[in-house]
Amino acid sequence: MAVAPAYHESLPYIDASPSETDLQAAAALVQTELATTPAPELPPLPPPNFSPAMVTEMARIASATPLAPIDTKRYEAQDLPGPSEPSTATQQLQSVLSKAYTSNAYLKSRIENLALLDQHGANAWLLSNYHSENELRSVEKELADTKRQIDEVNNLRARRQGQIKGEMEGLEETWRKGVGRVLETEIAVEELRAEIRQELRKRSAQT
Repeated sequence: MAVAPAYHESLPYIDASPSETDLQAAAALVQTELATTPAPELPPLPPPNFSPAMVTEMARIASATPLAPIDTKRYEAQDLPGPSEPSTATQQLQSVLSKAYTSNAYLKSRIENLALLDQHGANAWLLSNYHSENELRSVEKELADTKRQIDEVNNLRARRQGQIKGEMEGLEETWRKGVGRVLETEIAVEELRAEIRQELRKRSAQT
């Protein structure tokens, strides 16, 4: 039985969803990458190497020729040959006897198989169904357990992320303020350097 692949939730629960503009920009980058990077070409397929029997069967199917039925004459009762010369009659009788032995062996095996099928066929079929149902129940139980574990992990991740949401927001705000202060400091330093250079120009001009 084909089992649908499990879906693992991997996105964070506390981050804001990307805006429509960001999604469009990401999609445009993906399309640009796909357009500029051609997909690798697959190697050519090897030539087929069919057996003569397969080639014959494919030709029969292509020509819409019906499949020839199984020749059952070998299993039918053999007719005794008519009067003929002794040597020829002996050969014909040997051929008839050989075919009769083949027919007898086949029919005996067929009767045994039918008897076994009549005696054990229903039980074997029920036993096969029983094992198939047990295997199906085992796979369904494993699937349910896996889905339950996925739900438990996702719930645990959501709770943990919710517990540290305030801390993460505080750290992000602190980081933003820190980056802003670094930029303000760099601007102030550049302004101070410009003032120093300007003051040095004034003094050099006065001298």
